[in-house]
Parts: sequence; structure tokens; C-alpha cells
Amino acid sequence: MNAARFAEWTEHFIAEAEHRERVGDPDWAAGADLPGPVWRSLQRFQFGEDGDGANLIGKADRAGDADYAAAVRLFVAEERNHARLLALLLAAGGQGAIDSCWSDKVFVRMRRLLGLRMELLTLMVAELVAVRYYRAVRDGAGDALTSEVAARILADEERHIPFHCRRLRASVAELPARPLRSLTMAGWRGLTLGAALFVAADHGAALGRLGVGRGRFVADVMASAGGVVADVLDGSRRLEIPTGGR
Repeated sequence: MNAARFAEWTEHFIAEAEHRERVGDPDWAAGADLPGPVWRSLQRFQFGEDGDGANLIGKADRAGDADYAAAVRLFVAEERNHARLLALLLAAGGQGAIDSCWSDKVFVRMRRLLGLRMELLTLMVAELVAVRYYRAVRDGAGDALTSEVAARILADEERHIPFHCRRLRASVAELPARPLRSLTMAGWRGLTLGAALFVAADHGAALGRLGVGRGRFVADVMASAGGVVADVLDGSRRLEIPTGGR
């Protein structure tokens, strides 16, 4: 593991936090107007973003890389900010947040089953689904405030994928044989497909209002999954830290 690379990620997360502070929040007073299915979909995504991250932080601490643990804390802070933005968006549209979602509870339990590798593999599924979902919201909401919030969250989620890939590349490489590494990532692709199919079905009405068909949603998620597998197994399509900054 190249600790310096995670120190670089920490610096990057800090720079993004400083940028958010300078820019400030969207204009919540503008209000938001969305179809009912999209509001209900956003409520479930808001609930899923609103975790404390303590389990992931604990596993990162036990991994023995202080730079990585620091970067994970900043990643968790970004996810909490997503929940905050979505809650304020819901309020701007006269909608309330929900306090329970069975599918998210199942997902969280899966993440906590084993060690850091399993946590990150499961979390990566959520990141790929989120990227495609927030892109659909940004492009198809037809509401300025909603599109702005989705664009902000999407930019973060797109950065999270190479961050998790860097740790997973080293973690999967620790498996003792190439066939086992390939089998692990094949299983991960199956998990990703199952999650994409579930979200496409569960949020299908909202996706339709956003101009994205269920099949297109699943296909796009799986196309992104191919890039993750190539990165983690071979580095043949390495996903790097974004350059250029703010």
C-alpha cells in the first residue's frame, strides 16, 4: 500500500471541503417541484446516505494506515453532507425525510458481515448505483434546485469510486491466488447486477419520470462495473484521483 497516495487523497478531500465552504449551500428558498415518484425515490436515497460510518471508520483504523483512516473519515463526512443536502431539498419541496427503509437495512448488514474488503466491495456497489442515479436526477429532474443538488452529490460520488478502487486493488491483491481474486470480482459483479436490478425495479417509476428506462439504468451501472474490475484486478484501466482541483 502506498501511504503517500492516501495522504494525497486526504489533501484532496480537504480541498473539496474548503471549496464547499466557500461556495455555500444552494438557494433553498427557490423551492423544488417534482413528481411524486421522484420525491419518494429521493426520500429513500436520503435515508441511505444518512449513516454515521462508524463501522467503516473502525475497520479503516484497524487496517493500520493512518493516512487511509484520515481519508475515510473525510469520505464519511461527504456522505453525511449528501444526506444533509437531500434532507434540505426535500424540505424545500415541502417533503419530509423518512426514518426507515428495509432495503437499506439489509444493505448495511451485508456491508458489516466481514472485514474491510467486504465492506468496500459492497460499498462500491452503492457508489456505482448512486452515480447513475444522481446523473439521472441531474439531467432529468427539470427543476433547477434539484438538478444543482444532484450535480453536487454526483461530483462527489464520481470521485469516491477511484478512492475505493485504490484500497480495493491492494486488498484484493492480498488474496493468495489469481483465480481466487478473479472469482471474488466475478462475485462482486453478480452482486452489482442484483443491486442494479433491484434499484431499477424499486425506483422504476422515478427513473421513468427522469427519462431513464430500467434496462438502460442496469446496463450503465454494469458498464461502470467493468471499469472497476479492470482497475482492481490489473490496473489496466486505473481510475486515478481527479486532477486539476477546484
